[in-house]
Amino acid sequence: MVETFHSVQGEGFWTGSNAFFLRLGGCDVYCPWCDQKESWNAHRYPQQSLGELVEMAKGANPAMVVITGGEPLMHNLDPLTKELKNQGLRVHLETSGAHPFTGVFDWVTFSPKTYKMPDPTIYAQVNELKIVVANPEDLDWAAMQESKLSEGVIKYLQPEWNTVESKELVFNYVLRHPQWRLSLQTHKFLGVR
Repeated sequence: MVETFHSVQGEGFWTGSNAFFLRLGGCDVYCPWCDQKESWNAHRYPQQSLGELVEMAKGANPAMVVITGGEPLMHNLDPLTKELKNQGLRVHLETSGAHPFTGVFDWVTFSPKTYKMPDPTIYAQVNELKIVVANPEDLDWAAMQESKLSEGVIKYLQPEWNTVESKELVFNYVLRHPQWRLSLQTHKFLGVR
């Protein structure tokens, strides 16, 4: 476990909602602009028991528990999500979808990356598609991923935080493609976790 923390969801549909985050270690997607590179090597972090994680999450009294990473689907999430759900907690996932889908979730945020192709098991599980945009090619990737999802999926484009031109790319694309929405990393603007 890289870290646990209680904050608000900073991006996407649930922005501003009370959330307890479980950041799992391990990632083999290796996005060059990743803001969580310290999570890539899971062996750098101590393991915690399911009981400890569930008690921390329950004690925070959140609106939701967000399992994120790294890439959380590198792990079998069935036992963790089962225990969280048994405690009556709402469970969300943030994933690139690069590994086979496991776990039981109330909401799945799918953020596929060109650096490692998504596993086909993810597409039927998605509630929200979020594409990080750093260059025009990312908009082509967004359209390709959109075509693989059901019509009810909410679609977001998120400017890459350190790429100035990405804001204009996203803004203009959303104006031309009304099925897409703009997502910002509000936690970064607020200076919170």
